[in-house]
Amino acid sequence: QVQLVESGGGLVQAGGSLRLSCAASGRTFSIYTTGWFRQAPGKEREFVATIRWSDGRTLHGDSVKGRFTISREYAKNTSYLQMNSLKPEDTAVYYCAAGTLNTKLGTRDYEYNYWGQGTQVTVSS
Repeated sequence: QVQLVESGGGLVQAGGSLRLSCAASGRTFSIYTTGWFRQAPGKEREFVATIRWSDGRTLHGDSVKGRFTISREYAKNTSYLQMNSLKPEDTAVYYCAAGTLNTKLGTRDYEYNYWGQGTQVTVSS
């Protein structure tokens, strides 16, 4: 089993920055990838970014490219989502997910088998 705990959410003005953290515990050696997804009220869950732990390769969703950056600190079993130039439309609950099935940089939620509880990000205009 893998447990994930997100932190770092909050309220920020448009144009501001936040950094989300996702701390993994348990069978962390089994993690191949860590992803971030978000879900706004009344909308489907949306892919944000993912990173492969072995080589640090990343993939970002089109709506956040150039503004958000995913990274990982292997020694701390933690991944991060640096969010810059935030917009009101970035308001959502952000979820961290871990994939232990393969090394693919998945963009679909079913490609991840462990999930955190989510952290709220609110961007005011």
